[in-house]
Amino acid sequence: MTNILKKLLISGILFLSFGFMTAQNTLKLNDNAPEIHLKTFQGADFTLSSLKGKVVLLDFWATWCAPCVEEQPFLKGIYTENEKAVKAGKFEIVGVSLDKSKENWKKIIDRENINWLQVGDLQFWKSPVAKTYGIEELPYNLVLDASGKIIAVNIHGDELKAFITNELKKEFE
Repeated sequence: MTNILKKLLISGILFLSFGFMTAQNTLKLNDNAPEIHLKTFQGADFTLSSLKGKVVLLDFWATWCAPCVEEQPFLKGIYTENEKAVKAGKFEIVGVSLDKSKENWKKIIDRENINWLQVGDLQFWKSPVAKTYGIEELPYNLVLDASGKIIAVNIHGDELKAFITNELKKEFE
């Protein structure tokens, strides 16, 4: 009897481990980004597909993530430097919050003067979007081309800035 239980236990662990591994970070370059249906911070409906035709930086973050908060001024710089592309409808940043508290989210938006689109459902790691996108750690980002394909995965700092600059040059040619 104990051998059967051991085999069942081992089989169950292997099954769950395999399922966990295959569910994580299944998105890769050139995949179409899955649709996102969330509310903006102000409560309006948002769909990712509404941004087709724009290069999009999807920034998954939360106020309880110190590196995420530290990155916001850098993202603001990218957004400001590409204001011409934003106004021309060629570029957008979408902050996807994995917060639980709208109050904390608002504090950071106000403090950092974040003026790009912010969406979330206040479900923390249980957010269906976090699961769909296989988010395991923060900060995490994706860059999408104008057709909604993933063209960069989790790049930060100067590499991110240069990548977006080059992508937008293509859009304006």
